[in-house]
Amino acid sequence: MTRTDVRVRRVYEPPSPDDGTRVLVDRLWPRGLSKETAEVDEWPKALTPSTELRRWYHGPSGGFKEFTRRYEAELAGPEAAAALRDLRELAKAGDRITLLTAARDPDRGHTAVLRRLLLT
Repeated sequence: MTRTDVRVRRVYEPPSPDDGTRVLVDRLWPRGLSKETAEVDEWPKALTPSTELRRWYHGPSGGFKEFTRRYEAELAGPEAAAALRDLRELAKAGDRITLLTAARDPDRGHTAVLRRLLLT
């Protein structure tokens, strides 16, 4: 049985040879970063939280537990579910997946939710 290997890194960190498949999971391209420098292999925008959800989460009433619930509901939609399934297959094939985000705190955002879902 192959062990699923998923890590989360900030996209602004220099690429590492052991990153495996580098997957940008932000809806918008990171400011000030060229595509050549980022070395992104995949950019499945369907896996990113909706603009409305992002605004709610970063607003005054947004909490991580409720964000997680709402984000998982979005990921159940057909396009997002297909993109998540594709990423799971890649991870289960034994390839390391590195989820990339511009977020300052990747452990308290959608990348943490995605990582958990890929590992289960």
